[in-house]
Amino acid sequence: MDVILEWFHQFSDGLTETESKGLTTFIIVLLLWLFQRLMVRSIMKLQNDLAIRYTWRKSLTYGVYLIGIVAIALVWANHFGDFATYLGLLSAGLAIAFQDPIVNMAGWYFILLQKPFKVGDRIQVDNQIGDVVDINLFQFSIVEVGNWVGDEQSTGRIIHIPNSKIFKTPLANYNEGLDYIWNEIKVLVTFESNWKKCKEVLENTLNVHAPKVSEHAKKELQSASGKYLIYYHKVTPIVYTSVEDSGVLLTLRYLCEPKKRRNTTSFLWEKILDEFNHPDNIDMDFAYPTRRAVTTGDGVKAATGD
Repeated sequence: MDVILEWFHQFSDGLTETESKGLTTFIIVLLLWLFQRLMVRSIMKLQNDLAIRYTWRKSLTYGVYLIGIVAIALVWANHFGDFATYLGLLSAGLAIAFQDPIVNMAGWYFILLQKPFKVGDRIQVDNQIGDVVDINLFQFSIVEVGNWVGDEQSTGRIIHIPNSKIFKTPLANYNEGLDYIWNEIKVLVTFESNWKKCKEVLENTLNVHAPKVSEHAKKELQSASGKYLIYYHKVTPIVYTSVEDSGVLLTLRYLCEPKKRRNTTSFLWEKILDEFNHPDNIDMDFAYPTRRAVTTGDGVKAATGD
């Protein structure tokens, strides 16, 4: 090691001050890069949990960036006064030349400090909905859900969104405050059906087969009340009644986890179909658009639709 340092001093003696600082900067970057690579490999070997791996790797990256910025700044500054002047000039120049990247970095700082979302949350930014899989200095990445795929299932695409978006557009977090979302299933029955019986059957189906999350949701609401004024009169499953052109609309409403919306919808529809096809429920019929032909006394036919 002493031989290497002695060689470095002899080599740097023949360089100008600028060349010497440039060489020192290169060596700092190289050493920090090698250190980061070695530490990442150690983390991959020692830790099997993917979430912990990700957290350690991101923390290491941020730490290396910070050390590198400070070390390089000190190399190019002769004393504290020059260092402050250097930072001031550098900041002014960067603010003009790299406005968008700086706003993205400010967004990254805001995300880390205020935590409007974290890795693993399902969010919506503009028309983009997805699960957050990465947050870095300039952008965050989501696995897209929805779009051409129904009920917010994954499309398999990764969408990279600039951090500055959080300052410009509304952001919806499916997991913040309450880990559940309200889901609805609309069942339309004919006017000739016994709608009261239909509603009773649907209520029983919900009570038996809907996700059992009411008690946990109440506890979460109490916990979140210190930060948000969230209040629900009812967190248990319920069926609402309304009238449409083609029949009586019964809307099943229940809480479920955001990523299980499609699974719960499919499961409940299967139970609903079983109930409507049961031999004892002959007075329960689904409604659908129909056309009726009416013949008047003079033989004129009139068509009506519903």
